[in-house]
Amino acid sequence: MPNAAASKTAITPRRDEDFAEWYQQVIRAAELAEPSDVRGCMVIRPWGYGIWENMQRQLDAMFRATGHRNAYFPLFIPLSYFAKEAEHVEGFAKECAVVTHSRLEVDADGKMKPSSPLAEPLVVRPTSETIIGASYAKWVQSYRDLPILINQWANVVRWEMRPRLFLRTTEFLWQEGHTVHESEAEARAETLRMLDVYETFVRDHLAIPVFSGEKSESERFPGAVRTLSIEAMVQDRRAIQAGTSHFLGQNFSRTSGIQFQNREGKQEFGWTTSWGMSTRLVGTLVMAHGDDDGVVLPPRIAPTQIVILPITPKEETRAKVLEACDQLARKLRASCYVDLPIEVEVDRRDLGGGVKNWEWIKKGVPVRIEIGPRDLEKDSVTMSRRDQSVKAKEFMAMEEFVQRASDVLMSIQENLYERAKKFRDDNTRKIDNKKDFYDFFTPKNSAKPEIHGGFALADWSGSREIEEEIKNDLKVTVRCIPLGDCAQAGRCIFTGEPSSRRVIWAKAY
Repeated sequence: MPNAAASKTAITPRRDEDFAEWYQQVIRAAELAEPSDVRGCMVIRPWGYGIWENMQRQLDAMFRATGHRNAYFPLFIPLSYFAKEAEHVEGFAKECAVVTHSRLEVDADGKMKPSSPLAEPLVVRPTSETIIGASYAKWVQSYRDLPILINQWANVVRWEMRPRLFLRTTEFLWQEGHTVHESEAEARAETLRMLDVYETFVRDHLAIPVFSGEKSESERFPGAVRTLSIEAMVQDRRAIQAGTSHFLGQNFSRTSGIQFQNREGKQEFGWTTSWGMSTRLVGTLVMAHGDDDGVVLPPRIAPTQIVILPITPKEETRAKVLEACDQLARKLRASCYVDLPIEVEVDRRDLGGGVKNWEWIKKGVPVRIEIGPRDLEKDSVTMSRRDQSVKAKEFMAMEEFVQRASDVLMSIQENLYERAKKFRDDNTRKIDNKKDFYDFFTPKNSAKPEIHGGFALADWSGSREIEEEIKNDLKVTVRCIPLGDCAQAGRCIFTGEPSSRRVIWAKAY
């Protein structure tokens, strides 16, 4: 049973009581998504899809600014394509959905059943390296055809045994970039450049700080030479892999036959990359910023940045209040936040003010504006910010709010980032011995044993056996080996062997 404190919040249980259930309840209360009748799949509702659309639109603009263009490739991939790349198919084999028949027919009992076996089974796209490689092999003949810089927005299917809305579903939405380059150096540079695009997007648009680095060999994308990722910390102190960028070397070029005549007139295999992020970022956003009253959205990604709530207790004042709300909305839409018109909605529904207010709180709209008859008399508004207490209100002249609206949204964006960064930094520790490491990730015998862990920065020799041991003992993995100039010789805290740098360890989704 929820306690008295919990009953005062819109969401039960609270985060510190049951984070996993809190997350599910927030998704439901904010009307972001719901489970589908198809096991493991989800229905993304308009508010949740609006968040995804903003992510897609803004990230796509960043891709275009770096020279990439969008295309679309088939959902179905011949099984023989996967058979060419043994390491790749092994990494995805258990997650694949396979189409074996092409039609249905009615049997003697009146039931529908598959009837026509396919000559070759088709795998429902878990990722597109092999099918895109087949097209690239046709397109690339000479070094003059390179680089190829293409992105695809699509759905993918990876059979999921333990689904969780947005974080792990059998079908999900994503983008996947696939590029071919003339040289190894150019492809490696592309891998780093796209990782930087993801880091910039998640930091500046989602207000989430991340660590970026290289995946260990065991965590590497199947078939890749090098996998880079960005890792975010959410409020239960676990990590979420928020985006990945892979240097594929010539592995997929060899299996797909992507060859070109180089500048010396010789045949050479192309150097390829792939990189992606998915609707998992919506779940990351909820877990990073949400509170016990619902979602908290950074203004840059919110489908509605300002909602105007008319207060109309008497029918005779309703028309005048609504007219004032519409006029304010027009003025705000004529203003810009980060070079785009401010997104404003007037909630004209015939519902009680308290009900509407709480609906928007749970959805996480950054700013709520109330206008009633008394506000009209004073030519003022009542403003509430979602990054502050739900009871906090600020009163100001209507024109003053129009002038300040963009600054208020910027302030919320910056505040959410600083708050998330402080939380991450407060829960990131340098650890110098095995005992402290195990203690850090082991639930304590306390009233709230679930509050433990975070990100551990600890030296590691690179031993795969040690990595597997830690994973089995604690469900903790190497999230990434940080990039940059942070390399410093040390000793592995597990074996005493030499270590070139500290790596980031965490429990993860």
